Amino acid sequence: MRLLFGALLLAITLGSCVPAKTYNDLVAKEKNCAEELKRYKTSSLDYEAQLKTVQARADLMQKDIVKLKADTSALGNQFRSLQAKYNNSVSMGASFEEQLDKIKDSDAKHLARLRSDLEAKIIETQRKEDALMAAEKELKEKQILLADREKRVAELEEIISRQEMAVKALEMKISQALRGFENKGLKVEERNGKIYVSLEAKLLFASGSTKVEAEGRKAIIELAKAVQGDEELEIIVEGHTDSDALSSASHPKNNWELSVLRSTSVVSIMMDNSSINPKILSASGRSSYHPVDQNDKAKNRRIEVIIAPRLDALFELISK
Repeated sequence: MRLLFGALLLAITLGSCVPAKTYNDLVAKEKNCAEELKRYKTSSLDYEAQLKTVQARADLMQKDIVKLKADTSALGNQFRSLQAKYNNSVSMGASFEEQLDKIKDSDAKHLARLRSDLEAKIIETQRKEDALMAAEKELKEKQILLADREKRVAELEEIISRQEMAVKALEMKISQALRGFENKGLKVEERNGKIYVSLEAKLLFASGSTKVEAEGRKAIIELAKAVQGDEELEIIVEGHTDSDALSSASHPKNNWELSVLRSTSVVSIMMDNSSINPKILSASGRSSYHPVDQNDKAKNRRIEVIIAPRLDALFELISK
């Protein structure tokens, strides 16, 4: 400002002695200078305002920097903590993987054992199932066999029942036919499904004789007539003697021969006086070896006519 004032003073002083043109030029310059100065002042003020704004922003940024440093430090601490945790997690993960591998290996072995046990059980179950099926098959076969046997048993029981009834009826028929000889040494009884007609020797024969006496002949004829016509019988005439030895030069020579000749005499009378079929008759001698009373020789001297139903149907059924 002082420089400008001095310039003006010098211009005025010299105005009196300088040309007008020069003066005007100086005035114009002075005006330009003033305007330029004004612009500089305006710019200075603008720069000063901008500087304050920049300074305020710099202060804010400084605060942000401080805060960022603090945040960065905290984040660094968090990062290091997380890094430690991560490293620990990685270590634990590796340990877990190792344990998992061991468990997998153990489980694989256990699974293999289970699979082996399961296969063994399946094989055993199949074996038992096969055995069960075989047992069921055998059971069915046995059930069929049992049913067949039950049927056969029922048939046997029916045959036996019919035969028992027939024997009872025949016993009654024979008893009725021989009723007049009951107290004369004749006895009729049923034993084991057979009818035994026992005739003491005193009713039939004289001592040592094989010829049947008249009373005994009547009994034998009645017996023959009672059973004639029944083809489903077996009639065995047995001769028995006592234990007294018989020795003779003529017939009968001994007890064996005497027992046989007496039985054949009875068979002859039965055939000659009835229509009985000779095929169902047989004669035999037992001598003295089948006594009925050791203390009574008279009872041992006897003829036994054994009448039994033929069991052909029964044996045929049993043989099947």
